[in-house]
Amino acid sequence: MNEHDYKRFYSDQSFQQKLRDFAKTAGIQVAYAALLLYYLMKDPSISFKTRLTIAAALGYFILPTDAIPDLAPLVGFSDDLGVLIFALSQISSNITPQIQEKAKDRLRLWFKNIDESKLDELHDKIF
Repeated sequence: MNEHDYKRFYSDQSFQQKLRDFAKTAGIQVAYAALLLYYLMKDPSISFKTRLTIAAALGYFILPTDAIPDLAPLVGFSDDLGVLIFALSQISSNITPQIQEKAKDRLRLWFKNIDESKLDELHDKIF
């Protein structure tokens, strides 16, 4: 499958359902990366090409069959994280502090104690 095939699997509803169901299993970095992309896609100022990149990455994330099954202990979301990080690195100049804060606010609802160092590690990979 190429990038354009994955975007057909993306919808707001399917993304939110998967993230709600798997946020704790996937871990804070996967959830944060997905939320950054999600909130960036909602920004009306981003280009169509950027939206396609985001839709493809989030489509891969919610795809029920991927390279490593999401139910596999410890490694199930590693391929998802790789795809999300790659997409984020391609469009990182579009990620504003406001988008970062929206994503962190959502994480605070889902996780009791956010380890900010895990988010910093992800930022180092993206920016």
